[in-house]
Amino acid sequence: MFNRKIIALLSSLVFLMAIGLSNAQTDEAVVVETVMVESGGQSYPAYLASPEAEGTYPGIVLLHSFRGLQDGYKTFTREFAAEGYVVLSVEWQTFGDQPTDDVVEQLTRDSIVVLEARSDVNDQLGLTGFCAGGRHTMLFLPQIKEFDAGFAWYGFPIRGEPGAIDLVDDLDAPLYIVHGSKDRPSPIADIYQYAQALDAADKYFELKVYQGEPHGFMVNGAEVNRNEAATDAFSEMISFFDRQLKN
Repeated sequence: MFNRKIIALLSSLVFLMAIGLSNAQTDEAVVVETVMVESGGQSYPAYLASPEAEGTYPGIVLLHSFRGLQDGYKTFTREFAAEGYVVLSVEWQTFGDQPTDDVVEQLTRDSIVVLEARSDVNDQLGLTGFCAGGRHTMLFLPQIKEFDAGFAWYGFPIRGEPGAIDLVDDLDAPLYIVHGSKDRPSPIADIYQYAQALDAADKYFELKVYQGEPHGFMVNGAEVNRNEAATDAFSEMISFFDRQLKN
C-alpha cells in the first residue's frame, strides 16, 4: 500500500515537471509585453508576443471575442508567436463592451501602426479574430488593404450594416473561415451563404467546418481547447498564414 502511494506520488511529480518544462520551453522562445495602442484619443492596452530569436517576422493583429481578452487568448497569442509571428492582441473593449464598427476599425488600423514601427516585423501582415472578432476579420479584411491575409474564427458574416457579405466585391486578400456545424449564435447556414457569395465573386477563400463543434470551440475562457478539432484548426491557421505570409 505504502509503495503504491510512493509510486503514485512520483508519477504525479514527473507529470508536473513535464508540464513545467513544456511551459518553460515555450516561454524561452517567446517574449511577452504589454503595449499601448493610441486610437481615437484613447490608449488601449494590448498583449504582444514575439519570437525571442533575432529576425523579422510577419505581424498579426488578433481580435478577441466579445468576452474580452481572456487568459485563453493570451495563451493562444504566445503559442501563435512561437510559430514565427509577432502577434498583437488588442483589448478592443477597453472603453465599452460594444464599440461601433468604426471605432474597432480605426483601432485595428492603429494596431498596424504599432506593428509596422517594430524592427522585428517585416512587410507581411495578417488579421485574425474570434466570434465578434471573427466578424470584424471578415468585415475589415476587404477595407484595410494593408492586410495580406485573414483567418476568421466562427464569425458573423451577415450581421451588421454593412455586413461582411455586403463587402465581398472589395475583398482582395485571401480569407480562411473556420466554423462549427453546431454553432448556434452564428448558424452554419449563414457561413454557407457567405461562402457562396465569395465564390460567385471569384474571391479566394478556404472554408473548414468541424462537424458537431459549437461556437467558441477554440478558446474557452482561461484555456485553449486541446481537443482534436481545436488542435487541427490551430494547425490549419498556421499552415494558411505560412503559405500566405512567409512565401
